[in-house]
Amino acid sequence: MPDRFSAALYRRRTAVLWVSALALVLASIGGLGVENRLVHGGFSDPHAQSSRAGRLVSEHFPSTGGDLVLLLSGAGAVDSPTAVSLGAALTRRAERAPGVGAATSYWTSGHAPSMRSRDGSIGLVSLSLRGDEDDQAKTAGRLVPDLRRHAQGLTVMAAGPAQVQSEVGEQTAHDLLLAEAIAMPVTLVLLLFVFGSAVAAALPLVIALLSVLVSRAVLNALAGVVPISVYSMNSTTALGLGLGIDYSLFILARFREELRGGATVREALGPTVRRAGRTVAFSGLTVALSLVALLVFPQFFLRSFAYGGIAVVLSAAAGAVFVLPALLAVLGHRVDRYDVFARLRGPARRAAAGEAGPEAPESGRWYRFAMAVMRRPVLCGGGAVLVLAVLASPFTRVSPGLFDDRSLPAGSQVHRATQLLRTRFDADVLRTVPVVVEGLGRDRAQALESYARALSAVRDVRQVTAATGTYAAGLRVQGPGPAGAALVDGGTALLSVVSAVDQDSPAGSHLVGLLRKVAPPDGGAVSVGGRAAEVKDSTSAISRAAPAAIGIVVGSSLVLLFLFTGSVLMPVKALALNTLSLSATFGAMVFVFQEGHLSSLAGSPLHTGTLDATIPILAFCVAFGLSMDYEVFLLSRIRERHLRTGDNTESVAFGLQHTGRIITAAAVLVAVVLFVFAISGVTLLKLLGVGLALAVVLDATLVRAVLVPSFMRLAGRANWWAPGPLRRLHDRVGLREDAGE
Repeated sequence: MPDRFSAALYRRRTAVLWVSALALVLASIGGLGVENRLVHGGFSDPHAQSSRAGRLVSEHFPSTGGDLVLLLSGAGAVDSPTAVSLGAALTRRAERAPGVGAATSYWTSGHAPSMRSRDGSIGLVSLSLRGDEDDQAKTAGRLVPDLRRHAQGLTVMAAGPAQVQSEVGEQTAHDLLLAEAIAMPVTLVLLLFVFGSAVAAALPLVIALLSVLVSRAVLNALAGVVPISVYSMNSTTALGLGLGIDYSLFILARFREELRGGATVREALGPTVRRAGRTVAFSGLTVALSLVALLVFPQFFLRSFAYGGIAVVLSAAAGAVFVLPALLAVLGHRVDRYDVFARLRGPARRAAAGEAGPEAPESGRWYRFAMAVMRRPVLCGGGAVLVLAVLASPFTRVSPGLFDDRSLPAGSQVHRATQLLRTRFDADVLRTVPVVVEGLGRDRAQALESYARALSAVRDVRQVTAATGTYAAGLRVQGPGPAGAALVDGGTALLSVVSAVDQDSPAGSHLVGLLRKVAPPDGGAVSVGGRAAEVKDSTSAISRAAPAAIGIVVGSSLVLLFLFTGSVLMPVKALALNTLSLSATFGAMVFVFQEGHLSSLAGSPLHTGTLDATIPILAFCVAFGLSMDYEVFLLSRIRERHLRTGDNTESVAFGLQHTGRIITAAAVLVAVVLFVFAISGVTLLKLLGVGLALAVVLDATLVRAVLVPSFMRLAGRANWWAPGPLRRLHDRVGLREDAGE
């Protein structure tokens, strides 16, 4: 069937290219305006207790919300007549703005000490915004510039989650344009060195461009049905460029190899599609199924990566299997034209680039390297495992957190404003935990007082403010104030718990657990919210869904690799080695981004002391799929040789000789693309880009070049073993080839 397919592609090559051009135009049109339909947020579990607490506070107690916090200064002391007049006027203007539910400030709240900096030079305006995270971010994006224009001499700085999301949207859009402007020319230059031909170098970029445009059209269509994160554009573009180049490299390499062996263009297309094309199809399906695992998580931030990732993987594979062979059929031997670096190459490098005939496998560097590794498999393999284990060790110290202002550049407005809140104001401003009680009955005052006393007696709680008064260490230290009535709305009440620990620390998450263990008032239902609760709930949601996600990735990989190889041991080996290399990647993430070691080399001198809880599982699904890419490409050539010779050791060396250079080139190109996207000013994207690039490099070097030959040498004939029932199953439904092919 693959031969019939390649023959049909050759006969209909012009029609295929016209259809592809039409698809490219339609995808370009379909993707227009997609950046305006993407939404902010998506890091929290919408069904979690913390999310419910946030909704209840916005609905019943809007005056206590802090979705957007303004820091006003520049008019002298905040109690001066000028500051009082200007601050009150700006508060009223903010309160009347569209999208604002309520506004309170130092000048309208009876000069609350918590809304005044310790030196008296800055006053706060706290705004509760209507709608979800995306609506609030858009409101902040409109409102803050308007207030700055009407500040009348005041300096206006903005903090709060809405402003963080607003600035993140602007930063990611800027980063995407910059990364695309850098990635394309850099990749083209590297492809010229790899192929030694301007024509061949341009073809992978064509496939990459097609996959990126198709994925953007898919995201634009899905954005009308489900929320799609603003981060998905950057990740989809990086993955599309990487995989488009990856898949095209293997198709091109096989086609040029067949031409150098004396085949005609039509003859070369057959084994190219039958071997490399089929391998690309298997690889694309493996990566896509790995990304399907992200759909089991409740956070739409993760689900968005699945939507865009699956679209870009399948379109890249389809482009490499359908469009690229049609282009090669038209170009033929002209694919090797225009070597712009010919004068810089020696004869050996020109041969490697495709200007000379094929060399004997035994004389190749990768063949000799593989044989050297297999002569000492325990020493070489054990050394590689030791290196990966050392790299993985910091992951045992991981401390999960969530995205905040510190994920933006230190010079960003929201980062600077939030740092002022941390350093110039009472710590209570950032350590308040909202606790909402629903379903209170007639005797709610007594129930609230008993509950507030119990909360105040919890370890690491400084005080609790409720409608019935202020409590500390189980005692009431102050009676109900004038604002107490605002903390009760019918049968729903709000209690403000001031923590003695940082909400972004493990102690903050532990405190949330202790607060939730306190018995609620009779008949009441309690929701504990705040930053620490969001981190705890998001981490818990990821932990609950992770087994299902890992099961999808592992199960699909095992099944596909068994169908591809007919072996039981090879899929298990691939899973073990991929897990080892990914653990090393996670360890490096913790070492650099959580603990701050070498962070300046990654362009991120600041670190928060935590690792975003969504990144490890996201990196696992994406990097696992990319690792399987190289596994499938290498095994395809090893298996092809083993079917012909039956010699396990020689087949491994042959496979590495015929894929080592191209896998290395593909890994370098993918890593460069990912590193370019890691120049983002958003630490979350920087972390993902650096982490995935490191995973690709480790997989293409230590795993493919050292661990795979070592393992296969030690396993010997067992590499291709399967029990009788599974062998018969593979004969019926698996990939079969005759040894003479």
